Amino acid sequence: MNAERIVRSVAGFFVLLSLGLGAEASPLFLSHGYLWLAVFVGANLFQSGFTGLCPLANILHKLGIKDSAGGCCK
Repeated sequence: MNAERIVRSVAGFFVLLSLGLGAEASPLFLSHGYLWLAVFVGANLFQSGFTGLCPLANILHKLGIKDSAGGCCK
């Protein structure tokens, strides 16, 4: 797996997790506060699209995980 796919997978997982824990209709509901995690992930993805800065991608690069050819993560 390359860095781009890992970033997308982790972001998707955290959005789904926060919705599961933060939406009252969910059987996993704990608190509405978990919806702020979805806001944080979305805002981070949004700013990453403009600036190219992605904290998770930087961590993955330090761990030696490569980008795909022409990938979004730098």
